[in-house]
Amino acid sequence: MTTAQQQSTHTTLDSFFARFGSGDLPGLLDLFAGTVDFRVDGSPSVPWTGARSSREEISEFFEIFPKVLTAPESFAINARVVDGQDAVVMADCVFGVLATGKKFTSRYALHLCVEDGRITRYHMYEDSYAIAEAFAG
Repeated sequence: MTTAQQQSTHTTLDSFFARFGSGDLPGLLDLFAGTVDFRVDGSPSVPWTGARSSREEISEFFEIFPKVLTAPESFAINARVVDGQDAVVMADCVFGVLATGKKFTSRYALHLCVEDGRITRYHMYEDSYAIAEAFAG
């Protein structure tokens, strides 16, 4: 049986990927709470790694991608698990780096928490070494 919280998490997750995929940054930002535990650990040579928390910092995070990457050559969600307010998504994607012309394949996991219909935690786990290699000239 799906709880109201699980349904809210599913709905927010669906909206997140729809808005991200369509480039709807204002709509995407509306899904985040005022303060978020937002973290993408990894190589400092990957421009989007680091910790953030404010809406402005999160906006800057999503604005980085079209400045440094090609449109995705492929993107596939392989699995998603929702347990109450927690959602974990496993996905694969292929992008090119504009500055170097190199491509990278990223298999990553994204852990979101949703409270009252808003994302309060965003932790991404990816192979930043492979991505950093694509950024290296």
